[in-house]
Amino acid sequence: MAELIDLKELEERVILVAVNVGDERETSSSLDELEELAQTAGAVPIARIVQNREAVHPGTYLGKGKILEVRELLADTGATGVICDDELSPAQLRNLEDALDTKVMDRTMVILDIFASRAHTREGKIQVELAQLRYRAIRLVGMRNSLSRLGGGIGTRGPGEKKLETDRRLIHQRIGQLKRELEDVKRHREVTRQHREKNYSLTAAIVGYTNAGKSTLLNRLTGAGILAENKLFATLDPTTRAFVMADGQQILLTDTVGFIRKLPHHLIDAFKSTLEEARYSDVILHVVDCSNPQMDMQMHVVKETLRELEIVDKTVVTVFNKIDRLEGKETELLPRDFSSDYQVRISAKTGDGLKDLEQILGGIIRSSRVYLEKVYPYSGAGKIQTIRAYGQLLSEEYTEQGIAVKAYVPAELFEGLYRD
Repeated sequence: MAELIDLKELEERVILVAVNVGDERETSSSLDELEELAQTAGAVPIARIVQNREAVHPGTYLGKGKILEVRELLADTGATGVICDDELSPAQLRNLEDALDTKVMDRTMVILDIFASRAHTREGKIQVELAQLRYRAIRLVGMRNSLSRLGGGIGTRGPGEKKLETDRRLIHQRIGQLKRELEDVKRHREVTRQHREKNYSLTAAIVGYTNAGKSTLLNRLTGAGILAENKLFATLDPTTRAFVMADGQQILLTDTVGFIRKLPHHLIDAFKSTLEEARYSDVILHVVDCSNPQMDMQMHVVKETLRELEIVDKTVVTVFNKIDRLEGKETELLPRDFSSDYQVRISAKTGDGLKDLEQILGGIIRSSRVYLEKVYPYSGAGKIQTIRAYGQLLSEEYTEQGIAVKAYVPAELFEGLYRD
């Protein structure tokens, strides 16, 4: 019998490299995150090297001595590539590949690769390709020497791969085309948003650091059925679902892409249309993994990214998630988020604390509505249907005078409902 040939893509074994210019703990934590990113992208990190320097080397990222150390480690381990924990300039990328004679990737390339494999909707694919092309446009010369030996793997996936060997002119033409397509998607999103406003529904954007549990929370509250894995960037495309509370009130929840430290500007720019859901929402649900030792840093990254996207002046609910992972008195010692309007501790996995979250959301909805108490003649029963559809009907009593109603209604509808 002929021997079967394994056609499975060769496993990428990589060495993780970082330059520490200040806080060793911050650098170590960032490398831990890079290891998770590499694994999510399908690579196997087999070693890590950190160089302490006052500043990153402008030409090669690493100093000469460290480059020699990495070369030796490549030979000893049989690694197929190196991933640097920062975004490399075109010169750094080209020089480091020449010095190491191996495939060199940076943090941005790995993140873009993950996004390329996770994008499913038309909008998501457009945004990923746009980010890839912007990244590659300024690195085309630096990457050209390595293209011949990129036998697949990280950095070659996604809709942008077919453009790698084209010149800048064609890439910029494609970028222009993608921008126009994204504008079409944006107009469609605007129509959808206006339709929601006509329904007088409050909206809440679920934001947070990647892998904080945003998708799990949306699934638990609405039964959305979207992918929720213990991985970085498990979901990419935004999903909007209605959350109907026990008292009949409704709020629209939108899951957004997760944030991460050193998030490439290419991605922030490309995903601004998606994150506009947060900009136009009434409430921000900031989901925090309170079991993560880097919780404070992750909260800071999310807040800074929201500020960069000019998402301010919103009602913010900080949702400390994954309390089921804490032990003993840790749950009582959680730091408070003084910059938020409300705080709640939950486990989206087990359901603990979700009633408290529902009460907070219900209170926010009621605060945006007007209390209505009125007796309608039986001929005006149609107005009660409007209250049921867009407000919260607290009680209705059928009397000789008519239907006595107590309700909370959207301010925009109050005058029309109160007037006979």
